Amino acid sequence: MLGLDLGQARIGVAISDDDRRMAVPLGTIRTGAPEDVKAIARIVAENGVTEVVVGLPLRLSGESGEAADHASKFAEALRGFLQVPVALQDERLSTVQAERDLRSAGVRGRSRRAVVDQAAATVMLQSFLDRQARPG
Repeated sequence: MLGLDLGQARIGVAISDDDRRMAVPLGTIRTGAPEDVKAIARIVAENGVTEVVVGLPLRLSGESGEAADHASKFAEALRGFLQVPVALQDERLSTVQAERDLRSAGVRGRSRRAVVDQAAATVMLQSFLDRQARPG
C-alpha cells in the first residue's frame, strides 16, 4: 500500500510492508502534472502496490477546504491513471505529528524540512493501516 501526503512543492511518499502492518517513508516527488502522476505510477509498478491512499487535509472542524478539494481531485486523477484502488484518508494534524516526531528524534532545520513530507505520509498511512486492522 502506498501513502501520499500532498504538499505545495513535494508529495511525501510512504509504503507499507506486505502484511499492511507498518508504514515506512519512501521519499518525495516534486509536484507538477503530469510528471508527478507518472512518478507515482512508476512507484506503484516497481513495488507491486495494490492500493494508494491520498491524505485528505480536512479543516479541524472536519469541513473540506481548498487543500482537501485539491486532494480529492488529485485522487480522482490517479483513479483514472492507475489500475489500483485509490482511497482518501483524513490526515488532520499528520504534518504536526511528523514535525513533533522528527524534533524528538533530534532532526533539525533543513534536515527536518527535507523529510517532513515523507514523515507526514508515513503518519497518515499508518493511521489508515491501523484503522483497517481494527475489528468491526
